[in-house]
Amino acid sequence: MAGMFGLIVAGRLVQTDFCIVSEREVVIEIADAESINHLTLFLTGVSPFPVGMAGAVFIRWPERSESPNWHFLGSLSNEKPSVIFKVAQLNKASGSSEKMFSNNMEEITHGSAQLGIQVERVESIEEKCAAEGTAASQQSTLTEMGWKIARYVVTHAESYSISVPNGEGRSIEVVPLSAIHDWFKTFSRRFEQNPNFWRSLNN
Repeated sequence: MAGMFGLIVAGRLVQTDFCIVSEREVVIEIADAESINHLTLFLTGVSPFPVGMAGAVFIRWPERSESPNWHFLGSLSNEKPSVIFKVAQLNKASGSSEKMFSNNMEEITHGSAQLGIQVERVESIEEKCAAEGTAASQQSTLTEMGWKIARYVVTHAESYSISVPNGEGRSIEVVPLSAIHDWFKTFSRRFEQNPNFWRSLNN
């Protein structure tokens, strides 16, 4: 697999010095990884993937812990010979894959990251991509729901706010506790009728 892959970090020279750690695994070190936002990975054309095979792409920041986890980024294949991955902020999150590419993790420069490629069957990688995509979609949905419901509460509370003296010659806006109870009753009823009603909220 020597010379099969190329890596580009914006503003830097192309890297092709991938190290072979097993028959189907290669890794490459990326210096000054904290400043990276996007990576471009591509097939150089020296050699294609074997028929029915593709590359699962991972990245990790080894100095984060004794057994740092790998983040699955996506895939590279003969049909998709170049890909761009956004990796900014990934170093602050927990990876999902362990004990991979271990033979090449003993020596690495501080502040660097490692990108690894595993050659696997296309079907296996497609399943992995689908699972990761589902997780991302679920997280996005939960985030959207949280914001919509929070805005729903605030909008409801604002409609019941009243001004009361604060004892210092001024007034402050307060919301009766009964307004929150009313909101919760309404929300509970609508949620029981349709768990996805929050999607139609206009906040």
